[in-house]
Amino acid sequence: MNIQQFIEHLPKAELHLHIEGTFEPELMFQLAERNGIELPYADVESLRAAYDFNELQDFLDIYYQGMNVLRSEQDYYDLTWAYLEKVAKQSVRHVEIFFDPQGHLERGVAFETALNGIYSALEKGQEIHGISFGLIMCFLRHLPEEDALTTLELAMPYRDKIIGVGLDSSERGNPPSRFERVFAKAREAGFHIVAHAGEEGPPEYIYQALDLLYVERIDHGNSSLQDPALVRRLAEAQIPLTVCPLSNTRLCVVDDMENHPLPQMLESGLMVTLNSDDPAYFGGYLNENFSAISSLVDNDPTILAELARNSFRAAFLDEAQKNKLIAEVDNYLADQQIN
Repeated sequence: MNIQQFIEHLPKAELHLHIEGTFEPELMFQLAERNGIELPYADVESLRAAYDFNELQDFLDIYYQGMNVLRSEQDYYDLTWAYLEKVAKQSVRHVEIFFDPQGHLERGVAFETALNGIYSALEKGQEIHGISFGLIMCFLRHLPEEDALTTLELAMPYRDKIIGVGLDSSERGNPPSRFERVFAKAREAGFHIVAHAGEEGPPEYIYQALDLLYVERIDHGNSSLQDPALVRRLAEAQIPLTVCPLSNTRLCVVDDMENHPLPQMLESGLMVTLNSDDPAYFGGYLNENFSAISSLVDNDPTILAELARNSFRAAFLDEAQKNKLIAEVDNYLADQQIN
């Protein structure tokens, strides 16, 4: 077995995935036609060519444009099911996916329309493919906190379907400190807490996520390496980082994959997980991200297996579920002979 085959069958979880970022051009055109929406692209290939951007804001512009074709519960179901069909073939056992209700509410789509479509597909994914799941609602940090507070109130009747809240969208100039009140209310309501921090923002944003929002995981966290004291704190507390290598290179957070900080993160004792972020836009799903960093860790299956274990350790699962999935990784590693 070569290292690529090892990655393909390695049991793993995905903890940093924006469902709106799984929009492949073919499906976007299909849903646009279903809903009578004209896209500003001649065909699938011209749309795919537009999936080439230089920074986070360029990506977000096309990301929100793509969201515009999502109108019905069936649309959200189809989008989510397409993602699950892909990752079922990549040995993904558990997913905790983000969705951005504010981006849908402002277009007149009801909260429950998006939620029910996504959730029903996740239920089918568990039934058909055995993929367990959690759903995390993110607040858009470029919008006022009052808007986030309103969205949180809309989510309250659906606490049985939403396990956590997060913070995403454009990071520069939008520090976590702006959202202290809404995250306090979310914690009181029993939601798990995560936040994007340190992707394009400074280490201070990571400190704010930890000390003001009380996050349980940091989404991205790259800039933590600029602050040795912060690295020590994250390592000692084993605060998980949901790192997204292909995203980092496509958005120029790092110059190229050879310079990705993953090896330094591991050497520093950080709990790193690998994730695909917005895979339709960034050139690959979870296995492609494992493949992208494999040479950085000398194609060592023990390190790749440890990254997979971390994905289960960092998941919002009970200890029995975590232990069962980690044992699956252990057994898989023990059974393989890598060429």
